[in-house]
Amino acid sequence: MTKGENRNRQFPNKLNTTAIVKMFILCFLSQRSHYGNELIDKIEISLNYKWRPSPGMIYPLLRTMEESQLIVGWWDEPDKKTKRNYKITDIGIKHFEKLKLLYKPLLDESLTIITNTLNTIFK
Repeated sequence: MTKGENRNRQFPNKLNTTAIVKMFILCFLSQRSHYGNELIDKIEISLNYKWRPSPGMIYPLLRTMEESQLIVGWWDEPDKKTKRNYKITDIGIKHFEKLKLLYKPLLDESLTIITNTLNTIFK
């Protein structure tokens, strides 16, 4: 891109918190089944304890992902409904692969912007 070619007033980033959390969920569920609080903990650990998604974000997202058939959930004890486990579906695996192709360049671009900002301002 040449100087002045892109006149956006915002950084060229189309990522949002929900998209990142969704990718974490699909990633973890592609490895094995998990329940909601376990996913919250795994995301927090992956982010080196710098940020933790709230239950108010995770559980509606899990419901939406289940409605979209990206994941499937079941209760450990259906009568009590205390712990709901989730696993990724074949549709979810395909969707996750598409998301990785879409978001990898955006994450790389964001990393470059942040790295260059840190190097320039805080050198």
